Amino acid sequence: LFPNKIATEQQSVVLVKRLLAISVSCITYMRGLFPESSYGTRYLDDLCLKILREDKSCLGSLQIVKWIQGCFDALEKQYVNGLLYISTTVSVLTELYQFKFKYKKEVPQMDIISNQMNFVNGVCSEEDIKQASRLLIRKLYLLMQNLGPLPNDITLTMKLLYYNDVTPKDYQPPGFKEDGSPGDLFFDGEPVNLRVGSVSTGFHVMKVRVTTEKKRMGTVESNLIQKNGPTEISHQGLDCDEEEEEGSTKISCLNLAFSQEEVIGPKKKRKVSEPEKLLLEGRK
Repeated sequence: LFPNKIATEQQSVVLVKRLLAISVSCITYMRGLFPESSYGTRYLDDLCLKILREDKSCLGSLQIVKWIQGCFDALEKQYVNGLLYISTTVSVLTELYQFKFKYKKEVPQMDIISNQMNFVNGVCSEEDIKQASRLLIRKLYLLMQNLGPLPNDITLTMKLLYYNDVTPKDYQPPGFKEDGSPGDLFFDGEPVNLRVGSVSTGFHVMKVRVTTEKKRMGTVESNLIQKNGPTEISHQGLDCDEEEEEGSTKISCLNLAFSQEEVIGPKKKRKVSEPEKLLLEGRK
């Protein structure tokens, strides 16, 4: 599942793409969106992972795979800033999964004495990266197990947010189009915001956030919820740069606790792409 070494930008982007694919697969599988035939099985230590694959008998899972491949294109070009994976009933949000990406200019250096890969900014060693990746996946699975059931009829979509200063105005990754919907998203209820995990490689940073209604939190302990979140979320305002200070990244890599975080931020006009929405009718 993970590259043996993460010493180059290409090895780093492979890791980030795999983490994204695993995360989206986990969400769709644990939320019961597609049949068992749409998934293959892989193992991470003692954790059994279900990974989305091209299942011609399920148009929905085929579409999701195409969306992920489109995200890969934007990641390789270092254009994409954030990705929203949303399940809604009509126009009201039920769950929001936010993936944030940042691209770093620091170059990793080999410490000859310790034979360990260290980064110029001192963020994470190779073992730190693998540890943070495992924790992110495990925490996502744990959270999915404790969320309440979704309605039978839901609509899924992904929205890609870009760095405006480097992304061509006419760029659209395969399977995506210009976003024509309003920028504000609404929850019908009391939303709770959770930080799932963060992985930093020295070339990339990937962070995962989940926002859901409080009533769907199931058996997740109440001490994980520190305060109420906003009922209105603007995807135009999401920005990796509003996150933690760079110096605290290593700590967040190894932090096992969930934390509460506001999703809403200063409104910034941002280029956004969206695919055709997919309605999952009569989902069992």
